[in-house]
Amino acid sequence: MNRQNVAIFFGGISSEYSVSLESAYSVISNLNPEKYTAVPVGISPDGRWFYFTGTPEKIRQDTWCNEIDCIPAALSVNRGAHQLLLFLPDRTETVTLDAAFPVMHGKGGEDGTLQGLIEMAGIPLVGCGVLASALCMDKDRAHRLAQTAGVTVPRALSIRAGYDTSSVLVFAEHIDYPLFVKPVKAGSSYGVTKVQQADELLPAIALAFQYDDTVILEENIDGYEVGCAIMGYDELTVGEVDEIELSGGFFDFTEKYTLKTSAIHVPARIDSATAERIKQTARTLYRALGCGGFARVDMFLTPDGRIVFNEINTIPGFTEHSRFPGMMKAAGISFPEIIDHLIQEAMTL
Repeated sequence: MNRQNVAIFFGGISSEYSVSLESAYSVISNLNPEKYTAVPVGISPDGRWFYFTGTPEKIRQDTWCNEIDCIPAALSVNRGAHQLLLFLPDRTETVTLDAAFPVMHGKGGEDGTLQGLIEMAGIPLVGCGVLASALCMDKDRAHRLAQTAGVTVPRALSIRAGYDTSSVLVFAEHIDYPLFVKPVKAGSSYGVTKVQQADELLPAIALAFQYDDTVILEENIDGYEVGCAIMGYDELTVGEVDEIELSGGFFDFTEKYTLKTSAIHVPARIDSATAERIKQTARTLYRALGCGGFARVDMFLTPDGRIVFNEINTIPGFTEHSRFPGMMKAAGISFPEIIDHLIQEAMTL
């Protein structure tokens, strides 16, 4: 049986660089060696591309970017060639690619830019395409489309540099404190602040602007966060609903990756009828934003049973212990099976 070459893109210029390394390590480690050959393509924090020839453990340890294990590389955009170009000191070599699997989070990897390059090259793409990736990365536009699809969204205001301070303060008083301030296009809760009172608002906005040129103020939704993992294009596979239990504050970067004071319950501690409503809402959102391949849909469940949209992650955390694989595992699908399913589906489109 001929093994298929799968390019695993990792690293990148995003603030979520370190998260990508963990995800990529897990994907490479769980790739079926009888069916696939991993072709690791690392992108350094300053944007240099390399074909990585070392052990997956070096990716996890962030020691991968070195002269011994790395060959400068680029993706050929000669449609139909399906090649990774390797720039050796005295010659150029190529590696043929059967599929491309971006395992990158945030800017430059999850926002549609890399997806566009892969699609231009004509290489089968694992995951969401350009439009869905870009839309889901933009919290403001994603919320507008979700609302059009009939899903409840938080009240929110988007601002750019030079915003009118007085109008922002009035809006904040209108939706009341606490409220959230977020970069519009960032993930892993980077630059996100839960603002408890008015004197914390402007510093929170300044922090968010460090991560993006647009910032969103969003009302706090009482209740707790629930998520739904989805795979597929026309036929959708939906995992079990999960639930985030917080002891206080919000699900920030530290809690997402250490669970120091929080817990994730899968299946969520809800009745079957509510779980089905959440799954159906997730399907609606997945289709409304044009998702394909896979994504994690995050929502809030309020005390009175309302479902409110939060965001869609088109490349969610992808370790064996991350939420997406956890929800699929609860539905009877193992992590290696997820990876195999995603690659096979991409190559048959």
